[in-house]
Amino acid sequence: MYKILVVEDDVTINQVICEFLKEHGYQVTSVMDGGEALECFAKDNFDLIILDIMLPTVNGLDVLKKIRLHSQVPVMMLTALDDEYTQLVSFNHLISDYVTKPFSPLILVKRIENILRRTATYSEIVVDELRVSLEDCTVYWKGEKMSPTKTEYELIETLAKRKYHLVTREQLMDVIWGYSELDTRVLDNHIKNIRKKIPGIPLVTITGMGYQLGRDE
Repeated sequence: MYKILVVEDDVTINQVICEFLKEHGYQVTSVMDGGEALECFAKDNFDLIILDIMLPTVNGLDVLKKIRLHSQVPVMMLTALDDEYTQLVSFNHLISDYVTKPFSPLILVKRIENILRRTATYSEIVVDELRVSLEDCTVYWKGEKMSPTKTEYELIETLAKRKYHLVTREQLMDVIWGYSELDTRVLDNHIKNIRKKIPGIPLVTITGMGYQLGRDE
């Protein structure tokens, strides 16, 4: 049974979401503010987090940033904010979907099903002759097990989850280190070490922007 954390401070909306999810067979944990959300996240494992932005104690974007320091769990932003900046910040932290209020609970459930269906196939990601196992955090190249460091693995995993798409330097630094102001040479050195350990890895540099794992299909 999929476990979903619902973070929404509007009591009525929170109840509606939880009731619909339970009717569709999901196990639901409900909290009303950002601080509670982080406490729950630290104590339990969830398959999906539904996250409002305008929350008490800790706002949703800060919750998202803190979650991304430790996990790539799918996150759906559910908010009344529809401005471009907020959406861009959310997607830069690799959210799975962005839903604005008001919304249809039935459509919401379908979008959740779609996210979970996509992520269910992510136990192993294959890019050319590279295999990334998310279950045991291992990397195989041409059938041989590689030995990346923890940070190198996190970079490979993040790029693999967005295979064939550009991931900017800022996105990678946000996800791996929690902030984008890091000296980019630190990131570039890790990429260099990955290429040295895995000769031939289909890791493409997009000049002036970032990196892409696998060439466009």
